[in-house]
Amino acid sequence: MVGIKEVARRAGVSIGTVSNVVNRPHVVSAATRSRVLSVIEELGYVRDESARQLRAGRSRIMALLVLDLGNPFFVDLARGAEEAAHDEGLNVITCNSGQRVELEASYLSMLAEQRVRGVLLSPVDSNGAALRTFRRRGIPYVLVDRNVPVAEASSVSVDDVAGGALAARHLLETGHTDIAFVNGPTILTQCREREEGVRSALENSGARLSVLETGALDVASGRDAGARLLGISPRPTAVFCANDLLALGVLQAMVAAGVRVPSEMAIVGYDDIEFAGAAAVPLTSVRQPAKRLGRTAAELLIAETSEREGPVEHREVVFKPELVVRASTRLHRE
Repeated sequence: MVGIKEVARRAGVSIGTVSNVVNRPHVVSAATRSRVLSVIEELGYVRDESARQLRAGRSRIMALLVLDLGNPFFVDLARGAEEAAHDEGLNVITCNSGQRVELEASYLSMLAEQRVRGVLLSPVDSNGAALRTFRRRGIPYVLVDRNVPVAEASSVSVDDVAGGALAARHLLETGHTDIAFVNGPTILTQCREREEGVRSALENSGARLSVLETGALDVASGRDAGARLLGISPRPTAVFCANDLLALGVLQAMVAAGVRVPSEMAIVGYDDIEFAGAAAVPLTSVRQPAKRLGRTAAELLIAETSEREGPVEHREVVFKPELVVRASTRLHRE
């Protein structure tokens, strides 16, 4: 790579002048600035931003580490984080753990080595060794789609217990008494909390609950769960899925088997991604404000990493979920 010394030599100026052209162009005369910029373009010089930030002691790069970029929920979350970062002249690099503990640990180690400004983190396991190790490195972070004690870090989340209860009560209100819950990996906090909400809502209802756990929160796992549902006797008349991708997979399995939705099987998802409303049978879903989650988390991290005196004040922000009713559920008794 071409260095700043070569640019200075070719332009016939000092290294300081080249630095000023790049960082403070207003202090350099127009003629000198034009000559230096021509040489920069000719040689393809790119300034060493990481070294500059290291000298300044503050990076302009935040990181976002999420569970699954194949899930549109996390794409929308990333958009919100990027908007907030760009408003402050910061950039965001996005990493995908793929719901794998070992990959998450690798990314956290790399981000610590790169001395990023801070990390927005949706962890596989919020009590796992990878996060405990990361905490000891002293890099600011905010948990997204999770909550932790405020003493540890700030967090932005949705009340998933309330969300699970919303879905279960809706199915009860539409006349269902034999309900299935298709859950994702229970190492994930939100999966455990959504199941908790379902169980609390059905506790004294007399309804029968079947719980199926999948290895991932994706469409393929939803199709597999749908096939398993078809084998249950008596078959449930309604199913709530821990996210919309699982629900779309279950819907595919029902359509392939000739099971009518919602008259023979009502389906509810979670997240309310764009594809939920565009499905062959538009899905009822519990809506999470993904973009607001990302923006709010980024704003908290920016506030915590801005120069200020005194200890950092952590915050816990919890949004309320909202049920969006569509064609995949209706009154069962009709």
